[in-house]
Amino acid sequence: MAAALQPLRALSRAAMEPRARRLHLSAARGDAVVISGRKLARQIRQEARHEVQQWVAAGNRRPHLSVVLVGENPASHSYVLNKTKAAADVGISSETILRPASISEEELLELIARLNSDTAVDGLLVQLPLPEHIDERRVCNAVSPHKDVDGFHVLNVGRMCLDQDSMLPATPRGVWEIIQRTGDATVTISHRYTPKEQLKQHTIRADIVVAAAGIPNLITADMIKEGAAVIDVGITRVQDPLTARPRLVGDVDFEGVKKKASYITPVPGGVGPMTVAMLMKNTIIAAKKLLKTCELQAVPA
Repeated sequence: MAAALQPLRALSRAAMEPRARRLHLSAARGDAVVISGRKLARQIRQEARHEVQQWVAAGNRRPHLSVVLVGENPASHSYVLNKTKAAADVGISSETILRPASISEEELLELIARLNSDTAVDGLLVQLPLPEHIDERRVCNAVSPHKDVDGFHVLNVGRMCLDQDSMLPATPRGVWEIIQRTGDATVTISHRYTPKEQLKQHTIRADIVVAAAGIPNLITADMIKEGAAVIDVGITRVQDPLTARPRLVGDVDFEGVKKKASYITPVPGGVGPMTVAMLMKNTIIAAKKLLKTCELQAVPA
């Protein structure tokens, strides 16, 4: 998880820039301002829509996203539907390729290879998780790094960690956008397996805490300093004790922490919509890079 959040380290450098807006951590205290990921995502989708319109108006082919969905996992089907709806909203064409959970790893790799070589496909993602008999890392590395809009290919991860140009994973990129569009401050990142008392020593000093461990209520009010900004990336399905129905919760004790933090993202409706929005941005980036590559290849030596 620390590697996936590597882009956030750049925020400490960005905080030195005069043009950066600041989180008002010393504002009069009350409940935290709840940052609406849905509202920010709408702004980003509007920007993406304008970018696609300009791209197509210039005579270019409309960006295309292919999504491979294996099995019948309800959550995965819901996530993919959200992605294809967002694509349609911004003017990106998309397709969802359904395959049964019984598909072999080799069959899935062959499908990915065909999509890699299809010049009509700009962005390609394989929805995770995959059935247990399939090696997810092998599948992620099979996707062309140029079409890897999830940013999961080992080359993209490595280049990101080295601060080189790469396709940034949509979730940490969405977190980054939340911070940049709300303001900048010092960032602390800790590992999910850090003992809680040691973890608290880090979080209690942080201006911004990004929780991305997948552990419900990992971050409690006593672990947050007064006025901190808390971004909850975690998402876990639990059974509601009152309704006995499944509901989504994050890594943060929302009700407790919001009384102490200055800014907080909810679950759902926080980072999730931003992830989808940034996926659209990545698809546009992939389309532009693919065209540039094709043009360079067409130039005679």
